Order: sequence, then C-alpha cells, then structure tokens
Amino acid sequence: MASYTVPVKFPTTVVGSYPKMPQAEEAIKRRKAGEISEEEFLDLVKPAVRDVVNDYVWAGVDIISDGEQARDDMVVYFAERLGGYGRGDWVRVFDNVYFKKPIVTGKVEWLRPMILDHWEYATSISMGRPVKAIITGPYTMVEWSFDIHYRDKRELVLDLAKVVRRELEELVKRGAKYVQVDEPALSTRPWREDAELLKEALDIVFKGLDAKRIVHICFGRLERIIPYILDYPVDQFDLEMKNSNFRLLPFLKEYGYNKELGFGVVDVHIHQVESVKEIEEAIDKLMKTDIVGPEKTYIKPDCGLKRQQRETARLKLKNMVEAAKRAREKW
Repeated sequence: MASYTVPVKFPTTVVGSYPKMPQAEEAIKRRKAGEISEEEFLDLVKPAVRDVVNDYVWAGVDIISDGEQARDDMVVYFAERLGGYGRGDWVRVFDNVYFKKPIVTGKVEWLRPMILDHWEYATSISMGRPVKAIITGPYTMVEWSFDIHYRDKRELVLDLAKVVRRELEELVKRGAKYVQVDEPALSTRPWREDAELLKEALDIVFKGLDAKRIVHICFGRLERIIPYILDYPVDQFDLEMKNSNFRLLPFLKEYGYNKELGFGVVDVHIHQVESVKEIEEAIDKLMKTDIVGPEKTYIKPDCGLKRQQRETARLKLKNMVEAAKRAREKW
C-alpha cells in the first residue's frame, strides 16, 4: 500500500456519505427484493466504493470514507443487520423524503461486522489515505426508531452503545485509526438530560479505544447544550458551520472549547460550488476567533454530500482542498 502523510495543519476530510453511484443503487434495490445474498450485495457495491475513493483522491482529500454506498439510510442499514430489530413503515423525514422507521422488537444484539467489508476495501485502494470508520450512534438509533420492547430509553441507548462498541472494536483491530459516531439527533433534542445520556453511552463506546474518536453532530440547536458536551470522551467534534453562517463560533469561544474541531466550510444543502476564496475566508474567520489552532482544525463539508450531484460534490471538495492548502501557508 502506498504511504500517505496527513498534513499537520488543516487536514481535509469528509463527514461520510457521498452521491449514490448507479451500481450501489441497483445493488440496494436487488437486495431489498430478495434477489441477492448479503455477500453478493457487498461485492456488487464495491465498484461504487471504488468510484467514490477515486473522486476523493482526485480532489486531494486527506482522510476519506467509503462514501456509505451500501447505506440506503443511516439508521435502517444498521437496524437490518442487528438482532432485536424489525421492519417498520414509511415515515416522513422532511420535504418529500421518507424512510421505513425500524422497530425495536427484542433485545438489541451485535451479530456480525456491518461496515468492516467496505472499510477494508476502501482502505486497500485509498493510495495510503486513512479511511474513517463511520457508524450511526446509539442515541440517534433510538430517536429514529420505534421501541415496543424496552420502553426505557436509557436502557436501550446503553445496549446500543455496547453494539456500537463491538463494531468499532472489530474495525480498530483491523487497523482503523479514525472512528466516527454520527449523532445528528442530539441537536434536534437539545436538552441537558439527553446530552448527559449520550455522554454515558459514549463512555461505553470509546473507553480505551485506540483510535481518533470523533462525534459528528449537525444542524439543530447545538448551542443550547455545548456546556454539557465539552467533557465527552472524544478527541474531536465534527460540526456543521457553513449552513448556519458560523453562528456556533461565539458559543464555542464563550464555553472554552478545547478539543479538535471538524469545521464545516461547505454547505451540503445548496448546489452552488463554493469558491476557493469563500472557503479561505471561512477558515480565516475561525482562526481569528482563536478557539482552536491550525493543528486542531479539520476542514470538511457540513455533513454528508449524498444529496448533491456527483460532479458538484467533486468540485466542492476540490475547492475545499485548495483552500486548506492556501490556509496552511497563511496560518
């Protein structure tokens, strides 16, 4: 495998998802129809993963992902592969976006690796770039599922934390150096008791894990709970910034933010490609606040790019990488 050195200042990365390639869409459709096995499904998605990795390498991204090409939904994908879950019915998320909200029908259990196959494949073709292992977190799994078994939110969240931990152990054992837990549901329920419950869960997920520990949270009203998340057992918070015009920055400053920051500089909800200058100005804005230095700032999109057209996603990433290069010379 080729060697690759991640820059010390302003390394670039992605949150996880990427526009779905046709091969992945077809494989997901055939699996849902019962036409192929899980093993056949994983193999059929690999050409899509290769296309994603090639795009990241072309753009020059330092720390990449597998593009989450096998995941039709960030909760359903895992629910279908765990013990204790059953299929639900269609539920509206927003606009014209729906998903089949899964149902917890028994004790949740880890059965087998769920994301290891494509993580390993992406790693084998990444030209030495590290590949983040990314999994939906226990709090979001609970918030975006129906529960007819536990009837106790804390118990279910902590059981799912053990499941997530088990999956991440497999990945770290195989060499994963960056592990990310996605918890977008937290900012939609910005209450102290929920933030404290997630901390309890992350203690289970991350304790003693030999990897860079990252939590991704996006949109919502995160500023309401910043004081309650700063002591989470994580190395980095990966946060949306661009879409909300960087309104979190004064709050991070006020509360003494002291971790690495995954800094969102690309808006994934618009199809306009941000210019290099625009992204440079966003990085400058952060540096002038003196919240974190260049060595603790990871430059990345606000969230996953899955709702973009492929060419738009490529160009957004290309400009992001170029802006980070210029920022390294400036800061």
